[in-house]
Amino acid sequence: MTSVQVDKNDGHGRPDGNGAVADGESTSAEGYQRGLGARQIQMIAIGGAIGTGLFLGAGKGIHKAGPSLILAYAIAGLVIFFIMRALGELLMYRPVSGSFSEYAREFIGSFAGFVTGWTYWLFWVVTGITEVTAASAYMQYWTKNADGWLDQPQWVFALLFTVILFGANLISVKLFGELEFWFSMVKVTAIIGMILICAGILTIGFSDAGDTASVGMLWNQGGFFPNGIGSTLMTLQMVMFAFLAVELVGVTAGESKDPKTVLPKAINTVPWRIAVFYVGALIMILSVVPWTHFQPGVSPFVAAFEKMGLGVGAAIVNFVVLTAALSSCNSGMYSTGRMLRDLALNGQGPKFFTKLTKNGLPLAGTSFSAALMLIGVYINYEWPGEAFNYVVSFATISGMWAWIMILISQIRYRAKADRGELPQSSFKAPGAPYTSWFALAFIFMVIVLMGIDKDARISLYAAPLWALILFIGYQFIQRKNAKQLEDVKS
Repeated sequence: MTSVQVDKNDGHGRPDGNGAVADGESTSAEGYQRGLGARQIQMIAIGGAIGTGLFLGAGKGIHKAGPSLILAYAIAGLVIFFIMRALGELLMYRPVSGSFSEYAREFIGSFAGFVTGWTYWLFWVVTGITEVTAASAYMQYWTKNADGWLDQPQWVFALLFTVILFGANLISVKLFGELEFWFSMVKVTAIIGMILICAGILTIGFSDAGDTASVGMLWNQGGFFPNGIGSTLMTLQMVMFAFLAVELVGVTAGESKDPKTVLPKAINTVPWRIAVFYVGALIMILSVVPWTHFQPGVSPFVAAFEKMGLGVGAAIVNFVVLTAALSSCNSGMYSTGRMLRDLALNGQGPKFFTKLTKNGLPLAGTSFSAALMLIGVYINYEWPGEAFNYVVSFATISGMWAWIMILISQIRYRAKADRGELPQSSFKAPGAPYTSWFALAFIFMVIVLMGIDKDARISLYAAPLWALILFIGYQFIQRKNAKQLEDVKS
């Protein structure tokens, strides 16, 4: 049995004051152990968004929009940078561990904090399902023609991966950091290697795909917008999904050894990692293999190696994308427990989520979230072919809600800071609040486009139901808290 301790302070793990973390302490004000070093935070930032959205989802995007998908990634990447700088400004004003609901609660209102916390938690549960689904699909690369113990249905691997990652997250935050460091290292190394191989092929003009490798393939195969600008716009949902989790570095603030130094450096890596790992990789792949050779549901990285006649390379890349999916699922396991604890500390969730193990881990929240992620096992059992697409749209809309709250919180914080009501952040977002307003407009445009897309529209239908559940839950909690306050006074 795992021993459990409750934080000091008020007996439920709620920190004194405003919950800020101080540099140089071994334990944060929230009670977490500060076991994440600079190299781990940097790799979490770099590898956080390199997952199924790029490795698997890009195949659908290329099939729909052709080379113009590159432009979609570049524009969306700029928006992501604006979001991250807005987040950075908030973090340096007051670093908190858990979720962005703290900022929504402070600058928008209690209900906004409640909705943001639970919605971002749901996002990571759904993302965990998405990633474990993708990982199970990648296993079919080796198992589809295998005999013996490897010849297992997709749901078996989904269950196996969920259990393994849950166990890893019950040991220590330092182990999580090490796992993410090496997961990210594998992903980054693979993409850089892929870019270098494609660059070599471009240099000699060789391609086993039947076409001469050339940058001209970006516009010689039906044009840069082969299916029209409308098709490019319709890929933005998948593109934004690929970037979901870049904000994960903000969740690690309270467990970073030196947040005020490490976090700004990590956030400032966003432009070049987007330029290299998304835009650069796609330019290279589509210059070597014509975009018409890629199909939805197949990793463009694996397909590219196969089309180039590098079968061994395809197997290696498939292992890498499997690692990427497991990495993102691991991040989901890490995040969900901390977000549930943050909600509980603020009286917006069950109190038992406040408890920590002796290693400073939110056992109850992580266990509850992992149990819900097992829904992914059922999805893989019932609909193995469509499982990935079913959950991507809902993950996108719930994840973008967190971005909306970050941007609105930053706009309101900046207004108060400029009036002298709050101290200025040491890491101000350049161009804000105009860049934040632009990012908000872009996100709302993507939501409108999701309503037009018949495949993504289902997730929008679920949004009002989720909002109703949250409203009822908030009213119940408010009445419960009010009754407890009256009991204390009496």
